[in-house]
Amino acid sequence: MSIFGARDRKATGRSWRGAPHKRCYAIGDIHGRLDLLELLLAKISEDMHARDMDAREQRETVVVSLGDLIDKGPDSRGVVALLSQPLPIRARLICLKGNHEDTLVRGLRGEPNLLGKWLKQGGLECARSYGVDGGLLDTQAEEVIEHNLAAAIPRDHLQFLRSLPDTVRFGDYLLVHAGLRPGIPFEEQTANDLRWIRKPFLDSTADHGFMVVHGHSVTWEVEERANRIGIDTGAYTSGVLTALAIEDDRRWFLRATEEEVRSSAAPKNQSPQRPGM
Repeated sequence: MSIFGARDRKATGRSWRGAPHKRCYAIGDIHGRLDLLELLLAKISEDMHARDMDAREQRETVVVSLGDLIDKGPDSRGVVALLSQPLPIRARLICLKGNHEDTLVRGLRGEPNLLGKWLKQGGLECARSYGVDGGLLDTQAEEVIEHNLAAAIPRDHLQFLRSLPDTVRFGDYLLVHAGLRPGIPFEEQTANDLRWIRKPFLDSTADHGFMVVHGHSVTWEVEERANRIGIDTGAYTSGVLTALAIEDDRRWFLRATEEEVRSSAAPKNQSPQRPGM
């Protein structure tokens, strides 16, 4: 776990604050939408610059991807290539491990029986982005699928996915992919729950000791509760990728949409054609 300015929650009451003199942008599940990620990073860069200019100081900034970088969307390879390198903006990057990375990594490290399930839950699109023939995968044995995927995915990409941590603490906020097991001390939480839990966490009204920021469970709008904030807005299907920004006792949201991507890609300053041309 990475910690930025962790504080004693007993001394903070219900006023959630970020790490002192720092700023954080948490990005929801990307799922292969490189187009939305690039646009959102540009918006984060603009937001950072504007706020630093207003405050006349540059805050140390961290960008945290909440996991599920891969699968379902069209360009998992592009997302991993971008996020496995330093960001093209003035911010430190931390990527968390989601359940989709967890399944792929385990499938390629001695549990090939997981790969069939992974392919059906969006892994097929990931495999195609790495140049693997998706049609052939359906007819191959588990060990052959494992071999073909391991041969196609660059070693540095696999190492990056294996190395991802499960949580980041930012002041009074805990950033995690899926959530926590209610009633269990943080130190005793399992990696499986941090990457996979849904209903027990989503239904809980318990005070976890910090505000939990998570993805994993899709909602069409940001879901803010007294004990958690869900920012997985279903980028791969909704065309909306969301980021939560945290600075001191303030928080706000940024988003990138498919409509904005299409608009920015449309030809500009073209003279209209006359009929018959």
